[in-house]
Amino acid sequence: MKNLTLRQSLPFVLLLAIGVLCLYFPVLPNFDEGKYNTADIAWILISAALVFLMTPGLAFFYGGMVHRKNVLSTMIKSVVAAGVITVMWVVVSFSLAFGESINGIIGNPGTFAFFQNVNSGAPWAGAPTIPLTLFAVFQLMFAIITPGLVVGAVAERIRFTSYILFIVLFSVFVYSPLAHWTWHPEGFLLKMGVLDFAGGTVVHISAGMAALAGALVLKRRKSHIENKEIPPANIPYVLIGTGLLWFGWFGFNGGSAFGSGALAVSAFATTNMAAGAAGLSWMFFDVLRGKKPSVLGFCIGAVVGLVAITPSAGFVAIPVSIFIGVVAAIISNLAVMWKSRTSLDDTLDVFPCHGVGGIVGMILTGVFASKQINPAGFDGIFYGDATFFLTQLKGVVIVVTFSFVMSYGIFKLVNLIQPIRVSSAEEEEGLDASQHNEKYYQGTLIIENSVVVENSVVESVIEVESLRKVPA
Repeated sequence: MKNLTLRQSLPFVLLLAIGVLCLYFPVLPNFDEGKYNTADIAWILISAALVFLMTPGLAFFYGGMVHRKNVLSTMIKSVVAAGVITVMWVVVSFSLAFGESINGIIGNPGTFAFFQNVNSGAPWAGAPTIPLTLFAVFQLMFAIITPGLVVGAVAERIRFTSYILFIVLFSVFVYSPLAHWTWHPEGFLLKMGVLDFAGGTVVHISAGMAALAGALVLKRRKSHIENKEIPPANIPYVLIGTGLLWFGWFGFNGGSAFGSGALAVSAFATTNMAAGAAGLSWMFFDVLRGKKPSVLGFCIGAVVGLVAITPSAGFVAIPVSIFIGVVAAIISNLAVMWKSRTSLDDTLDVFPCHGVGGIVGMILTGVFASKQINPAGFDGIFYGDATFFLTQLKGVVIVVTFSFVMSYGIFKLVNLIQPIRVSSAEEEEGLDASQHNEKYYQGTLIIENSVVVENSVVESVIEVESLRKVPA
């Protein structure tokens, strides 16, 4: 057996220690004073499952766009967050995000450490008709997918173990504070008057700015320096991933109403309208730029629309969501075009799509939010409240700055602990093989045949099942 180093054995030892510690917390009865609403519980349970589905959806979405030698390594980095963040959430991250507030900045890490006082605690103030445990699980799904979004920017060159360390630190020092600022009743952004219905700041801007930081720290891939065009490994994967993300987003935004009433229906509807409009907007804008309408174009545009509507889903009217989707797709498309002319190597355009899309969504919330849709919100500048619009702008600047600075520092710290980037030889071989000793095999091979029939040539295409060899 190969001799294990301390660095290799430490993750397992820590996980085992956490598992043992979990045995020493008291078992308490579930809190129930008969005030829960069964319809609300059913909807949030479904919504939590829908949001979880977005994580494998994201894996397909990203995995289909990278080089075939990096498909599996890209997909596992999204999915592994479901394991790492789940454990972190129970141990400390839920407490940091939603524990007793310390000056509106962070939660007390002891409030819900190891989920103590969760199943036995009273409902969350913003979700009084569902158990606190359900609220915590629903919020966990958001925490899982956020670091998974960053993968697209650093794909094809980040070391797997370094990425694991990054998401642990990101959960503690970026995601949890932002969730506390934005969604805790004592959070300073919420008290300032910043509105974020389902995660424009907490999820998308934070991930987008972390993506930008990661791309800068990891620097450019060899293929990017040589200006090589890398064909997507599997466009049908991208289409499947888009469908799963779109489907899951109904729970992402609709579930953020924390009830099964009219607000959830409105958020559900605006989510769909923005996605559809944005997909068309991206595709048609590509045509104006001289391109052909593409599967990738519609899929990327639809996801941008979903990102942009997230902060405003429960605050804007349904027709307005179409405008938000159209505008966000155009702006993100232009951002991608700008990025392609620079040396920035954001592999799958996470910053232009999620970062810029989230910023646009937050700003347009300040424009189009209406108290007619949600009396708990504010009227945007379009309806006469310039003060709220300026508040949204201040909130965006704060979150952008904090997310980028902290994420950049985390990437630098990880790189000090161990090399964050794979070697040039490992990059050339592909991360599937070098990091995981696995390989992705495409299902079919396309062969062109020319057949002569009555003095004319007929072109036929034959699909031949590829040979599937098990790696030695």
